Amino acid sequence: MGVQLDRYSVLDNLLEGCQVLSFEWRYLYVNEAVARHARLPRETLLGSAMTELYPGIDRTEMFAVLRRCMDERAAGRLENEFVYPDGSSAWFELRAEPVPEGLFVLSLDITDRKQAERSMRRQIERLRSLRAIDLAILGTTDFRVALQTVLEETRKRLEVDMGAIFLVEGDAALSVAASVGFGSRAADGIRIRLGEGATGRAALRRTTVIVPDAAAAGAARAVPSAILDEGAAGFCAAPLVAKGHLIGVLAVARRTPLHADEDWVGFLEALAGQAAMAIDLGQSYENLERANTELALAYDTTIEGWAAALELRDEQTANHTLRVAELTVRLCRAAGIAESELVQIRRGALLHDIGKMAIPDAILLKQGKLTVEEVAVMQKHPTYAYELLSPIEYLRPALDIPYAHHERWDGSGYPRGLEGEAIPLAARLFAVVDVWDALRSHRPYHAGASDESARDQLRQLAGSHLDPAAVDLFLRITNTRGADAPR
Repeated sequence: MGVQLDRYSVLDNLLEGCQVLSFEWRYLYVNEAVARHARLPRETLLGSAMTELYPGIDRTEMFAVLRRCMDERAAGRLENEFVYPDGSSAWFELRAEPVPEGLFVLSLDITDRKQAERSMRRQIERLRSLRAIDLAILGTTDFRVALQTVLEETRKRLEVDMGAIFLVEGDAALSVAASVGFGSRAADGIRIRLGEGATGRAALRRTTVIVPDAAAAGAARAVPSAILDEGAAGFCAAPLVAKGHLIGVLAVARRTPLHADEDWVGFLEALAGQAAMAIDLGQSYENLERANTELALAYDTTIEGWAAALELRDEQTANHTLRVAELTVRLCRAAGIAESELVQIRRGALLHDIGKMAIPDAILLKQGKLTVEEVAVMQKHPTYAYELLSPIEYLRPALDIPYAHHERWDGSGYPRGLEGEAIPLAARLFAVVDVWDALRSHRPYHAGASDESARDQLRQLAGSHLDPAAVDLFLRITNTRGADAPR
């Protein structure tokens, strides 16, 4: 070739690839390492042009760097992923130096290092995904929100096109609870029996089931038709198991065949574990919330039952308790009391006379005027209410009304003789409602007063028996609609 390259023969047995390229991009010298890198014999390389052996290489970033080194007679360096004609690839670190013959290129195979870096980045990204799922689980009480995060991270990290999470429905079926990547809501209607197809088998056997290519003979029946209709080819289903119990299945699909290695399947199963945890925690929370709601309803039903039982003893006050409870809540809301406190205020209003359960019938139901001694016994009912209710933890926040609704603004009330704002606000508000209802209700010892008469009497009691501000607020909120009570 007219060029003496004997001086490069010392490089023949180096592990690094050494090559000399002419100004026409022909291989003037290559050592054995270059032949291994190129996957071609040295005889084929020598004298051949790089652009002939690898069509299109002149359009790559690597060639652009080499051309610049050649033209500018300057050194250069790059890391390059070289794609072979068969589609496979390898990574090389290239260093180029100008030489009289053209360009000397030193190449080092760094494929293992790049794969290790890629694997490390993939693991970091997967840890981020697991962290994102953890935050989604901890950040919401609705596990369905966390499931969407699971599916989004699954699609991103495992490079799938579609995903769906199935939950066990009854004892023998699976239905979709969340999905991603579907062009329509078709996934929402998928329902699969345990043991049916790849999804049902994954659930029944509690093991991951892979369908590499749904187009293969007989494989299509393993994939739900709604997913096939979306163009799925590769499919995989992993069971969701929490605390030893089957919860559902995580299913993913690609529109190309799926060649899943052990690492890919392992991460899918890790994601399935996260999804199972999210569902288990979410369902536990929902069950607890439902139980709490049912318990609260049971509490209130019991309280209303106690109030009804008391009214059965004293027919003169029939329906009084429910009326004053509802009107007290309305008044307290107008006073700016937080909604969270109104539940306890309503309970206190319902239980305001619960202490009368300890008053003898001879006194409670007496038609005539009570003696001084009998009045003293009757005035013990707020104390009896406190003694009855205070040991019940969930009713302690409701004690203000039963214990203090007979206290008076001027301090002349009972049982403790509290005065002014020392009387709990709820009790001061309730007292206005209680007096209003008593004035307007028919009793054997008096006829029910008219609205206007009852209003006048409330004004007269303001500042002595009743909190003036509470009376003013009550009159304002009842001025337009009234506070009608059955007579």
